[in-house]
Amino acid sequence: MLRGMSDTSPAAPADDPSPGGYVVPGGEFSRDSRYLATRITADGRDGFPVEPGRYRLVVSRACPWANRAIIVRRLLGLEDVLSMGVCGPTHDARSWTFDLDPGGRDPVLGYERLQEAFFARDPHYSRGITVPAVVDTTTGQVVTNDYPQITLDLSTEWQEHHRDGAPDLYPEPLRAQIDEVNAEVFADVNNGVYRCGFAGSQRAYEAAYARLFSRLDQLSERLESQRYLVGDTITEADVRLFTTLARFDAVYHGHFKCNRSKLSEMPVLWAYARDLFQTPGFGDTTDFDHIKRHYYEVHRDINPTGIVPAGPDLSSWLTPHAREALGGRPFGDGTPPGPPSLDETVPSGHTPLR
Repeated sequence: MLRGMSDTSPAAPADDPSPGGYVVPGGEFSRDSRYLATRITADGRDGFPVEPGRYRLVVSRACPWANRAIIVRRLLGLEDVLSMGVCGPTHDARSWTFDLDPGGRDPVLGYERLQEAFFARDPHYSRGITVPAVVDTTTGQVVTNDYPQITLDLSTEWQEHHRDGAPDLYPEPLRAQIDEVNAEVFADVNNGVYRCGFAGSQRAYEAAYARLFSRLDQLSERLESQRYLVGDTITEADVRLFTTLARFDAVYHGHFKCNRSKLSEMPVLWAYARDLFQTPGFGDTTDFDHIKRHYYEVHRDINPTGIVPAGPDLSSWLTPHAREALGGRPFGDGTPPGPPSLDETVPSGHTPLR
């Protein structure tokens, strides 16, 4: 996916439809991470106070980083205060596009391309045009595309607008543990699959492959005796791991050569992923059609024909997982979110959910 650059990283060429990074000497894929780090906060200290109706979350259901924000927004019940624009599953070297909307324009922003929101903020912007991004509808300018911080801020800065019964996804007593797990999962799993898929040498690929499956084995051991990654409720850590697991068999196993085992062949993680998928807010925000079309159509250096696989069979996502036996309370003292609105429902045929 198109991602931003780190302050210490060389910028990729503007016409480079890269997967979000570049290959360093030795063949290792390095992710760019220089994002617009402006924050939307309750006190408005960065100049952007939390205001219902002012901002628009721009996403693509194909992207795992954006999928996190979709899930968190829904779990917290922020749909009525933070609108959402959905880009199509593919992009070109310039930008994500609003090709799903009538006339190919976002109905709120009036843009054809997300690029327009970045250029509205900085006409000379030269970093990644990325999702998720939060756009100020009063100016049409992007505020932030710092995806790890976006979801944390939705939990901590937007609390006044959470729905009744919203879960605490980033509980203060557990934040150090959540941060530690998130760092490990990002390095070896979330980004690890990309380090496999875009490795520029056999040695770099095999090193990334070993790290990925070593971490997945450790996560399996952790989750064998507890239902969720940290504590006895769903937290930000579960959201971050889920979006990679949801794409594993459909994309990463074959397309990115992460093929020691399918997710469906790792019993603990497969049951854990199904447990989350069947929890409101997770499976009902996951669009397997968009996921497959993005990776297989956009990454022509890996898949030159652009052919999108017909499988895998999605019906197994709805099979019993038996994770309830481990205890835990998905939403803590809260409640599940209600059904998604009609205009935010994943299309029939893109999900096994009925």
